[in-house]
Parts: sequence; C-alpha cells; structure tokens
Amino acid sequence: MCPDEDLLGPASGLMAIHHAKILEVMQRTMDRPFGRCIIQAPPGSAKSLYAVVASAWEMGRKPSSRLLYISYQAELAERQSRRAQLIAEQDHYRTMWDEAPRMGTKKAAGDWMLNNGRGGVDGANLIASGILSGITGNRATGWILDDPISGREAADSELERKRVYNAYNDDLKTRVLPGAWGILILTRWHELDPAGRILGDKYDGGSGIYKGEDGLDWEVLSIEAKCERHDDPLGRKIGEYMWPEWFPPQHWAMFEDDKSPEGQRTWASLYQQRPTPQGSGRLDATAIDYYKPGTQPPLLTFVGAGDYAVSAGKNDFTELCVFGMDTKGDLWEVDWWHEQCDTGKSTEQTLDMVARWKTPMWFNEGGVIDKAMGPLMNMRMRERQCFTDRRTLASMADKLAKCQAFIARANAGVVHMRDNANSKRVIAQIAALPAGRFDDAADACGLIGRALDQFPIVREQKPRVVEQPMKPFTQKWLEYERPATDGVRYY
Repeated sequence: MCPDEDLLGPASGLMAIHHAKILEVMQRTMDRPFGRCIIQAPPGSAKSLYAVVASAWEMGRKPSSRLLYISYQAELAERQSRRAQLIAEQDHYRTMWDEAPRMGTKKAAGDWMLNNGRGGVDGANLIASGILSGITGNRATGWILDDPISGREAADSELERKRVYNAYNDDLKTRVLPGAWGILILTRWHELDPAGRILGDKYDGGSGIYKGEDGLDWEVLSIEAKCERHDDPLGRKIGEYMWPEWFPPQHWAMFEDDKSPEGQRTWASLYQQRPTPQGSGRLDATAIDYYKPGTQPPLLTFVGAGDYAVSAGKNDFTELCVFGMDTKGDLWEVDWWHEQCDTGKSTEQTLDMVARWKTPMWFNEGGVIDKAMGPLMNMRMRERQCFTDRRTLASMADKLAKCQAFIARANAGVVHMRDNANSKRVIAQIAALPAGRFDDAADACGLIGRALDQFPIVREQKPRVVEQPMKPFTQKWLEYERPATDGVRYY
C-alpha cells in the first residue's frame, strides 16, 4: 500500500464539507483498535455512498481486511457491495496501491475478494448481507451497518426494533475479530433505534466522543439539515442548511413547513436527528390542566392502574397511578409511583396505594404481564387484608392506539394533573408517542383511558331536607295536600 495515502486525499477540497467530515470520521474509526462511530445525517446526504468508498479504500490498503457490509435488506447491502466492486475494477484504483489489486476468484455481489493477498492470491474480502438474514462467513476485521431500520413502520414497532438490535448484538458483534472496528450509518427514526440503544439516555444529540452502553468510545457525527446547535460539526451558523450547493431552500421547505404532526415528526427525526419532537404525538399538551394538590373536587371516585415491568431491566419502569373521576366525568391524577424494580416491590407499592385511596378497582394488562405478577398480587392482598377488584385489559402492540382514549379526554381539557415534575414527565411521554425512548407512563395512562367505561359512577349528593312534623289541627295541617301516588289527589 502507499503509506502516506489517506481516505480523503487531494479530493478533500473538492467535495462538500459534510462528505469530508464523514470520511474523516470513518478513517479515524478504521485506524483505532475497537474503533466505533455513528454517522447520522438526513436522507440524500450521500452518507451511504461514502461508506462504499471507505470499504473499497480499506480493502485496498489492508489485504487482510475481512469486511461485513450489512443493511436492513440483503438486496440493498449487495447493491452497495457491487458499487465497491466497480470502484475496485477501475484502473486508477489499482495504481493507488503497491500491490495493484485486482478482482479475485470470488466475484458475487454478496461475497467477493481482491487478489492482493500474499503471493497475489485471495486477499481482502467483503461479505454483504441483511441484518435479519443471518450473517455467516469468516470473522470480520471491520463492519458497516448501513440503514438497519427499513422505515417508519418498522421503527415504531417495538418487536421489529428488538429484532434488529438483537441481531446486531447476537449476530453481527459475535462475528468480529478482537480489535475490529464498526461503523453505524443511519437517519434517526426512533429514540430506541440502534443508535439510541447504543448511546443511552445521556446522549445530548451532539457530535463527538460518547461512552456507549457497551463500554466502548463511539465517535458520533450528527448532521442536521438545518443547523440548530452552536457546536455544529460543519461549522455552520444557526439557521444555515446542509449542502446548499446541491439542495435549494425549496427542498428543505417541503419537509420543514409541513405542520402536520406526521410532518413535524419526520422533520425532527429524519432531518434534524431528534427522534422525539415536541408535539409529535397526537396529544395537545397545552390542554392539560395542572392543579395544586388540595384544590381538586371533594367528591371523587378513585381507580388505579399499573404498567408493570416483570424484570428490573434498565429500559423498563413500573408505573403506578391513581386517578379520580368527578361528577362531571373529569379525571384527576392524585397519586403516582415509578421505579425500575422487581415484581415484589411493585406489588407492595400497589397495595399501599390501594389502601391509601381505597380504590375499588385496579387495572393492568393481561397476558404475560398478568401471569407474572397476578399470583403474587392475589396472595399479598389476602395476607395484608387489602383488597381491590383487580381487572385486566387486553394487551395491545400499538402504543399510540392504546393511549387514544386518554389522549381524547386530555385534548378535551378534562384531564387534570398535579403540578409537579412527574406530571410533566408523564405528559412528555404521551406527547412523544410513538417515538419516545420511554412509554411506560403513557401505557399506564392508556389503561386509565381504556377503563373509563368501568369507572364507578359518582353522583353529586344533594343535602337531604328533613321536614318537621306538622302540629295537628293547625291551619298548615288542615291545608296540607298529600302528594298523589296513583293519579288521585287526596285531601
């Protein structure tokens, strides 16, 4: 190889600044042991094209390279692999390296080699595959995971997100050699997409080195379509757009000016790399009434609900709440508890709230959750002599749909939350549906909304008027008319 050759080369002054930054980050990642980077940029920014360039460059300079190029679909990964082949077949590419590599014996789009190995035989190798297709072949010295999420529907599906992340953890990461580098390229779809899972809760949306949840240092290059940060990695001023030489202002306006909830979510996530925009859910957060405890109506009927995490996982919270309904049908949140804990602790907290508010009903989801915590709850109710009518509601996969009844009441202005930080947290979760990192509190509210038709009826109690007995043979007694009971009036 040419020892002074770098990935940018003399073309650095001829390309868009964000392309140069992408290549710089990729080279730094490939040059350090256990190098990791995340490149998140808007659609159409050519981030995948430069991943192809980086792949061909790495194979030319390191004959021992064993690369994996992975995408959400095998066909897409193979298309990018074929582009790398086309680069390797060019005469200029061969003259860049001392070994003058040519295509080896393997030429399939999904698995091919260069002949730059020792003695001019098979050398650098690239295997292309889909993330869910099963990754086979030799151990890798480096991998590129390009667009692991296929689209909005997959991103909003908790099952699909878990499948992709489990494939990354169990298939891709286990195929690498010690010290291998990795590059993740994507547009942000969801707070719990692979980038969100890797970077964790403390990631602030910026660019730089961040400690990942896996303990490795990840270099993040986060490029917004429209600059909103003073530490912009491209050195832009606030309000400046990306790649003005290619994209006119009208291109960005098509997405930025779409004020629908869906349009605003698309702009914030795919284009600004903020997958939880304010107001992205269908909740009108301004319709929520925040009240001071003690000012709620005196006559309320209380119902509790719990979204239970059956294991104390780092991404799952147990959320317990009690709401009261007044005589007009308004909902008043009066108590809330949340924690990452086991079923034992959440059971005791539930019964504490039942005893405190004398809730006649308590709701939770059925299915696996109820089977896991139900027997313990029933036993502890008997032991503590603290009873409530524990009812289950069917499980629903659609996070937004399960919260619709509660959202409808909130948008009507008849949901009242205590004025505290926890209430703001709960409402922010609902507003972020279905793209938020956490949704356990939203699920608890969803249970309340879905249980509305089962709430005990509360009626305003009018004071009872007790008439004093009349003294016999007085004028009032003589003139009194006894109410008719059968259509006949008696005197």
